[in-house]
Amino acid sequence: MSLLEWQVAIISAPSSTLPPPALLPRSRGIVSATAVMLLLATLAFLAPQARATEAGSGATDAASAPAPTAAGSATPAAPAAGTSAPEASPAAPAQAPSAAPPAATTPSEPGSEENITPAARIALALRKGDKTGALKIADEFLATRPRDAQMRFLRAVVLGDLNRTDEAVAALESLTEDFPELPEPYNNLAVIRANQGKLAPAERYLQLAIAAQPNYVTARENLGDLYISMAAAAYAGAARLEPENLALKKKLTMTRELGGKLRSAR
Repeated sequence: MSLLEWQVAIISAPSSTLPPPALLPRSRGIVSATAVMLLLATLAFLAPQARATEAGSGATDAASAPAPTAAGSATPAAPAAGTSAPEASPAAPAQAPSAAPPAATTPSEPGSEENITPAARIALALRKGDKTGALKIADEFLATRPRDAQMRFLRAVVLGDLNRTDEAVAALESLTEDFPELPEPYNNLAVIRANQGKLAPAERYLQLAIAAQPNYVTARENLGDLYISMAAAAYAGAARLEPENLALKKKLTMTRELGGKLRSAR
């Protein structure tokens, strides 16, 4: 049974060098290096963040928690790693701690690597095919800001791209423990499990993502795709038990055809 196409979320924030937020489809499983680079440039941080203080830093950074938005409305962008944003209104949803701002650097010239965010540096490293370098950037950043949700998420994606799946899963699960209100880690855990053929755990993770943020479109779309995959698996299992059952074979064929049409609709 082949899985349907998936969308994998990236927790990120636009910068002056990046285009406006958009969704990028991804086929079967965790994102590749090229997809990471593109997604870093196109997906906004959809989850809420709040103020937190890193141990010994004495610095505080706050981010607004967007209320659920109606269909077709714009999704608010979130701060990049180590930047600040206004406090949320009292009516906003629950918030998650964020990291303290990074130490200021003196750019050698406009557009130099020293003048871009760590997330953009990771994108640049991946563009060059330097996956190990991208991981090193994330590790160095997290050495002083270990609770930064954005960078921890990016590190998990890079680990997946390096085929270090167990470490990627551990990193994502750690994020769900520290920031249970963020939907993106649940979504990516679902993608990994679905790619492994573990459809029931994938469904559970997607339900958790939707519970964390009901207006999270990516998880809802993935859940719909997952149910088609689960239906195909159920029909295939039944057809193996009764190979002469023409109705089951017809349903299986129809489900697989629907899956193909959904893939082409991406």
